[in-house]
Amino acid sequence: MIDSKFTSELHSKYNIEFKNYSLLETAMTHSSYANEHQELNLDDYERLEFLGDAVLELTISEYLFKQFPNIPEGNLTRLRSNIVCTASFSKFAREIGIDQYIQLGKGEEKQGARNRDTLLEDVFEAFNGALYLDQGLDKVIDLLNKVVFPKIQAGAFSDQSDNKTLLQEQLQKDGAVSIEYRVLSETGHDHRKEFSVGLVVNGQMLAQGTGTNKKNAEESAAKTALEHLKQK
Repeated sequence: MIDSKFTSELHSKYNIEFKNYSLLETAMTHSSYANEHQELNLDDYERLEFLGDAVLELTISEYLFKQFPNIPEGNLTRLRSNIVCTASFSKFAREIGIDQYIQLGKGEEKQGARNRDTLLEDVFEAFNGALYLDQGLDKVIDLLNKVVFPKIQAGAFSDQSDNKTLLQEQLQKDGAVSIEYRVLSETGHDHRKEFSVGLVVNGQMLAQGTGTNKKNAEESAAKTALEHLKQK
């Protein structure tokens, strides 16, 4: 049985209350636990993981497609890869509290499986697969709106090639603004130059960045600006 504390936390923090409790239990059950408790006739999470992987890829892809209409396909793919990965999904699992309530066999528990990122990624996917079956896609999106999408909007998963585009989307979400990158200084020899660039938005200096060429300096300034906006 899943600890009632977990179901209470899901309800209070995320307004999630499973109608079919067995789906939640399956999503949280490792094969080692099922094997040790065969009398309970439990299924493990692996089939739900398969489904949840597809559900999350669809919902996150749709969010990126709608939220960033000016980002080209290649950049969207890289951004999605940064989100739909072991490191990210394991963090989301910990945020929800999944790590504390996975049902593990004694051997896996002793080996520290509860803290294994790959396991947490799998169970996070299984949890969302279970939630999809229990209450539909809208409920999954509701959870992602609380746990995942705000972090995407804040630029937490952007890589260097995405910073300028993501910043433009962020600044222009409420209307057009003037965005200009100005070279402030250029130092060093030809083979080892350093550029300093200022990011000017509607005539006001928002951030500065440095790099070995203008493009890198602009990306650095955009990244700094995204970090400032995240803190507001």
